[in-house]
Amino acid sequence: MKQEKKLNIGLFIDTFYPMIDGVVSVVDNYAKRLVNYANVTVFTISPRDKNYVDNFPYKVVRCQKLEIPGLDYDLGMPSFDAKFQKELKESKLDIVHIHSPFSIGKTGLNYAKKHKIPCIATNHSQFKQDFFKATKSPAITDILVASIMKVYNKCDENWSVNSEVAKVYEEYGLKEPAKVVNNATDMMLLKDDGFINNLKEKHNIDDDAKVFLFVGRIQEMKNIFFILDALKELKNRNFKFKMFYIGSGQDENKLKSKIIENDMADCVEMLGKISDRNLLMQYYNLADLFLFPSMYDCSSLVQIEAASQKTPTLFLKNSVTSAGIVDNQNGFFAENNYVDYANRIIQIFDNDKTYKQVCENCYKTVYVNWDTKICDIFEEYKKIIHRKKIENKSKIAYKNYQKTTKNVRISQKMADKEQQQYEQKIKSYATKHPKTIKEINKKIKQNDNQNGELWQMKKKCLYWQ
Repeated sequence: MKQEKKLNIGLFIDTFYPMIDGVVSVVDNYAKRLVNYANVTVFTISPRDKNYVDNFPYKVVRCQKLEIPGLDYDLGMPSFDAKFQKELKESKLDIVHIHSPFSIGKTGLNYAKKHKIPCIATNHSQFKQDFFKATKSPAITDILVASIMKVYNKCDENWSVNSEVAKVYEEYGLKEPAKVVNNATDMMLLKDDGFINNLKEKHNIDDDAKVFLFVGRIQEMKNIFFILDALKELKNRNFKFKMFYIGSGQDENKLKSKIIENDMADCVEMLGKISDRNLLMQYYNLADLFLFPSMYDCSSLVQIEAASQKTPTLFLKNSVTSAGIVDNQNGFFAENNYVDYANRIIQIFDNDKTYKQVCENCYKTVYVNWDTKICDIFEEYKKIIHRKKIENKSKIAYKNYQKTTKNVRISQKMADKEQQQYEQKIKSYATKHPKTIKEINKKIKQNDNQNGELWQMKKKCLYWQ
């Protein structure tokens, strides 16, 4: 039996490890699972750390970059990197999946168009917020949004990470409705809870204290100071808790200062970035409630990670990232002010029965494992590739049809032209000789008469002879 050829899949992203964010984590989870089914290459930019070495079960191809001062992200320069272009040319991709609309994403799209293969784009971020924060100009923001939407609108399909993100991109100008493809996590529920006592002892947590957790970039746009204000309100009401911030970012020092200023160092700890996934799972499991009041995120992985340990999340109402959450069923909501957020926390733990049911439901409905998700995505890739091949054949057939009909039209035009020229000649001759037929008839009669006279004369000559 002939073995099926392995597909070549290209994932394109404008930032990658050692930089860590939600999109990087998504691409990594895609790649390290897809490699079980296909040949996978991640196309991205070079790291800032020159000593960093890639060590993945999949191939990573990096290009030169231009560092942007003041930002965590750099600008990839794939067009000016001959080695990158050579690797891309030799990759012989069957499908392109872009996870950003900038230089690397555009390169993936251009490759797909040139080689007539499908290109999928995943809509991860609320770029309008990013652009406005960087430019402070509504006009420039609109121009930048229009620019990235040109990229998304040229793709064969757009995948949005939840239904609310699909609406956001429709508002941005996405022409065709996006397909909802939710994110997932690699985490699994920890069965052995022996670590709980160790963590409580390590952090001096009383048994009657509630444990709260935030995981993500330590940046103001994630509403990290909003959380601190709500916690200050709780402390003022003598609500016993321990809060952990896990992650790193540009506002770490500012957050540390505010913790000290508010005299909250005894109940709030910053643990920095935790790369050990097992240890991170333990903190998710330890937490009674995950605090995520972000209005920036689209569909954060951390809320799914928390759900993997039966830890529900408290969101803000109308946040995009909370799509699919029903209050008091598989998560919780609060109004967008820190006093109400604090009040909501107290209410949640006042009703133990509802709280426990929400813990179970978030595990059942919010938690999804990447192994299952990527298996489905790979099958979807194959369908899209098949559809693209049929589409390409249809386009070729239509071109041939157009070519045939064009030739018929040309032949018809030539025949019509020859007919017109022939008719024009007849008309022209008729104009020059309008009485030709009459004159011919007259001549015939004259000839007949002349012939009769000549015959009579000839007969007379014969008689006289």
